[in-house]
Amino acid sequence: MAPFLAYEDKGPTSGSASSRPPHATPVPLVLVHGHPFDRSMWSPQIEAFSPGRRVVAPDLRGYGASPAGPPLTDFSAFARDIEALLDELAVDSCVLAGLSMGGQIVLDCYRLFPERLRGLVLADTSPAAETPQGVRARDAMADRLLAEGLGGYADEVLERMVAPYASARVKAHVHAMMTGTSPQGAAAALRARARRRDHTALLPRVRVPALVVVGADDTYTPVSGARALHAALPDSTLHVVEGAAHLPNLERPEEFDRGLAAFLARVDARQPSPAPPRP
Repeated sequence: MAPFLAYEDKGPTSGSASSRPPHATPVPLVLVHGHPFDRSMWSPQIEAFSPGRRVVAPDLRGYGASPAGPPLTDFSAFARDIEALLDELAVDSCVLAGLSMGGQIVLDCYRLFPERLRGLVLADTSPAAETPQGVRARDAMADRLLAEGLGGYADEVLERMVAPYASARVKAHVHAMMTGTSPQGAAAALRARARRRDHTALLPRVRVPALVVVGADDTYTPVSGARALHAALPDSTLHVVEGAAHLPNLERPEEFDRGLAAFLARVDARQPSPAPPRP
């Protein structure tokens, strides 16, 4: 396996479906969590979709049960980690879904190995590079997390990550993920993310279907940004989840899953396109 990634792998494997024609086999779904969370943020989707398709959810390097591994200095290392995991699990192609930082990793994966991706799910995310002010803010936050841990940060941002009216159960889950994250892993990711590529120019060249999802009350990546992302992608669907903020998959899982299920059915029915040239 990729030596630094823990993961959950549930549902029918490609081997168990080998007797089916390729177009009848559900495309595997790979779920990439955001910062500062872990793969348990996808628990509702793993439960909902794994009975009928293979679902893989890794802990990113430095998060959850994954050790820090080699020091993370380049944001694209996250994408290379996912590629190595796909190799290890013999997942030739998949729908790749990511939320927030996970969505930015998904776009980097499309830049690096587009031939393996059958569809993209971009939830509550932005394709743009960080602004100079944002670089300074992320570096300062990395310093703070190393000095203080994530407790104070988690308390401050909880009701932006999820809406103030979210259930106590959801709030407790999100808070526990944040406070359980390694300060070293979170700080390294913040510094690398501050220096990530701008993927705006990549969007018009995406040749697979995309689903853009956003919580209606998200203040980190608002609906206006999701609409711009949707408009820039050649073949995309926009799904605004009412009654949710930055984590609609946890706040309103039934509504999130309804849009995701329709998208996956469409990808399953679509024949793979020829691989695009790499940028």
